[in-house]
Amino acid sequence: MQLHPLTIVLLVILAVLVVALVVLYFLGRRAQKKQAEQQEAIDAAKQNVSMLVIDKKRMKLKDAGLPSIVLEKTPKLLRGSKLPIVKAKVGPQIMVFISDEKIFDQIPVKKEVKATVSGLYITHVKGIHGSLPKVEQKKKSRFTIWKENLQKKAGAKPL
Repeated sequence: MQLHPLTIVLLVILAVLVVALVVLYFLGRRAQKKQAEQQEAIDAAKQNVSMLVIDKKRMKLKDAGLPSIVLEKTPKLLRGSKLPIVKAKVGPQIMVFISDEKIFDQIPVKKEVKATVSGLYITHVKGIHGSLPKVEQKKKSRFTIWKENLQKKAGAKPL
């Protein structure tokens, strides 16, 4: 029995796709476990600190003024990426922090806040004198609305 050449090509492509999906599944599980371990370490080392936020902006890691050990421990691919950096006065000294992407827009500039800090990483922010200003949410694109509707129908959690 002779198979048609198009059938052979389609079977090879299907086999490659199946192998790629299996590899991505296992890599995703490994990354998920690693992220859970990192979150536990962050939660174990967190402290509440009162700070005066001087400045905040997204900038490259090497331009942020972080300690040299942070630059050495960072993977080479991430050194050029922009991170949410917050410069704040904690007690008598001025320090540079890396903010969580989720709370970066909530951090007010030139105001005193109570922050939960784990090392150089800000994970949560509360206002000391009153509440923090509300951040206006950006208008969602049609694609984002469509994607969220599909995720709701499938029963998945939105990203």
